[in-house]
Amino acid sequence: METMGRHVISELWGCDFEKLNDMDYIERVFVDAALKSGAEVREVAFHKFAPQGVSGVVIISESHLTIHSFPEHGYASIDVYTCGDLNPNVAANYIADALNAEIRENMELPRGMGPVSVKKSEVSAI
Repeated sequence: METMGRHVISELWGCDFEKLNDMDYIERVFVDAALKSGAEVREVAFHKFAPQGVSGVVIISESHLTIHSFPEHGYASIDVYTCGDLNPNVAANYIADALNAEIRENMELPRGMGPVSVKKSEVSAI
């Protein structure tokens, strides 16, 4: 079955502290990653936290790229969601390289394949 999109969730560890804490650098990396994957950039919004950390999103015609960085842990959580023929791994790998990630764990999920069935044992109480 064809899907509507591909969603890469990337856990990046051992990243460079200064890069994870530099909002302007991260914004440039994310826009470049989107363009390298062939996406069309629509909007860009990033926020710098005190004392450290950056969160942001690049909205693309084909979906989005997001980051939440935790410089004090050398960690960043990345999402790259694309629709159409774009390969989200192109952008995810570019970002990991740009942040000097020592460890990267990528999970790719097909999106739009129909209803998701969740077993009761998998649901945790809030």
